Amino acid sequence: MKLMRYGAKGAEKPAILDRDGKVRDLSGVVPDITADLLTPQGLAPIAKVDPSSLPIVSDPGRIAPPWSGMGKFVCIGLNYADHAAESGLPIPAEPVVFMKPTSCVVGANDAVVLPKDSVKSDWEVELGVVIGARARYVSEADALKHVAGYCIVNDVSEREYQIERGGTWDKGKGCDTFGPVGPWLVTTDEIPDPQALGMWLDVNGTRVQNGNTRTMIFNVAQVVSYVSRFMTLYPGDLITTGTPPGVGLGMKPPKFLKAGDEMRLAIDGLGEQRQRVHAWNPELIDG
Repeated sequence: MKLMRYGAKGAEKPAILDRDGKVRDLSGVVPDITADLLTPQGLAPIAKVDPSSLPIVSDPGRIAPPWSGMGKFVCIGLNYADHAAESGLPIPAEPVVFMKPTSCVVGANDAVVLPKDSVKSDWEVELGVVIGARARYVSEADALKHVAGYCIVNDVSEREYQIERGGTWDKGKGCDTFGPVGPWLVTTDEIPDPQALGMWLDVNGTRVQNGNTRTMIFNVAQVVSYVSRFMTLYPGDLITTGTPPGVGLGMKPPKFLKAGDEMRLAIDGLGEQRQRVHAWNPELIDG
């Protein structure tokens, strides 16, 4: 299933994509797509519905984050060897774990707003893993049983805040609008192998990232198992799994986002995002 939400902030409605790519309203089946709904039991009633029997949404307008109530936004850094190399950092012996606050989450095509005085904001296309069952000390063999589905994440990052301002990476990762998610949450039955997904990102029409999840250092099962050793994962929690090479920081000379830029990014089977970059404007964040 390809689950999604649409509508203005605070008035989102649930939807599903049918086989022809048409948006179908799920409001008559569930009031919303929430974290609690992402368990096998919660998804079962939706799976029984024939999408073609649901009303067509001819103009969905804004595409919202595909579920509400995200509890944790966990990130894995330097999970592609060639990205670690372009960043001038060694390949990690264990997954690098950091967090993004859920306040950074926006829809797939919502505005990305640069923080005040930012000059080193960067892009990162990543595979997002959405938890569907409580995971605590799960084995690698069982880890994927705890996954509800997958989505695209743009792990937008302010490199000066992240690298040059001391402390942990979180300062450069959690700025408002720095977590576009979606457009869909695609359930695991449609993604039989999360380690065989092509991914790309364009800036102003130029391809800058072109990778595949098969080159991850730590695969999805390893990541879910590893993170579950340090924190209990619950339905609706999101784990992003790192980015392939081609980020602005690794270019010679480095290249960073500026107001007016447009990012487009996609992962096989998970749809496409498109974001316009804006100078600091709180109305674009809160509106």
